[in-house]
Amino acid sequence: MIDTALLDDYYKKYGKKKVDEALNYLSYKSADVMPKNESSDKPVMYIFRHGQTEDNANFIFSGWRDSALTDKGKEQALELAEKIKDKKIHMLVSSPQIRSVDTMKIACSLNKDAALLEINTDERIKERSYGVLQGKSKLEIQLENPELLLKIRRSFDYQPDEGESIKRVCERVKSFCDEMIPLMKQHNINIAVSCHGNSIRGFRKYFENLSDEKTATVETPLAKDYAAYTIE
Repeated sequence: MIDTALLDDYYKKYGKKKVDEALNYLSYKSADVMPKNESSDKPVMYIFRHGQTEDNANFIFSGWRDSALTDKGKEQALELAEKIKDKKIHMLVSSPQIRSVDTMKIACSLNKDAALLEINTDERIKERSYGVLQGKSKLEIQLENPELLLKIRRSFDYQPDEGESIKRVCERVKSFCDEMIPLMKQHNINIAVSCHGNSIRGFRKYFENLSDEKTATVETPLAKDYAAYTIE
């Protein structure tokens, strides 16, 4: 949870009601159902988001900076581990960011075969770069200019200074999928992918043919659950 001293400062500046409303809005209380199209005889890609991080808990733009999992984030990854412990997984690919790598380790810890696999990393499935916003408070922007925050976070084409748009992240993810899918078909292997909220948007657009608007607004739970796509 956000630092209590900082929270008190916000209460004094903006009023408790306004701050609590902003916190509630930013708390990801609901998320879209993760699609599951699984097969026993065709390759499957399992995709999940990292668990809660210190930056998530404090409503900070992480982007490409590293932020460790909280205890809650580790618990979320263990919940995910229970759900994939019996899945046949032949290859692990994670974003190189530590929150995704650590989530992968925990998520695969109960799967006797997957737990022994090397974790490969790929830059193309990193989180969106928020450029100059990285390390800045989402809560403060929400309190000062909620329309701007919505534009930053949920516009497909919007690119923060020195950062990336969601569109650019989707292009990176498409490149990853275009390379991995032929490999999966050739060797008939299942792959687990640990990544981020915005890179999962790219996967969902790729596999589900989502509109740009839907891609920018779809919400993904922190760890806990996975999406699965059979490769036809």
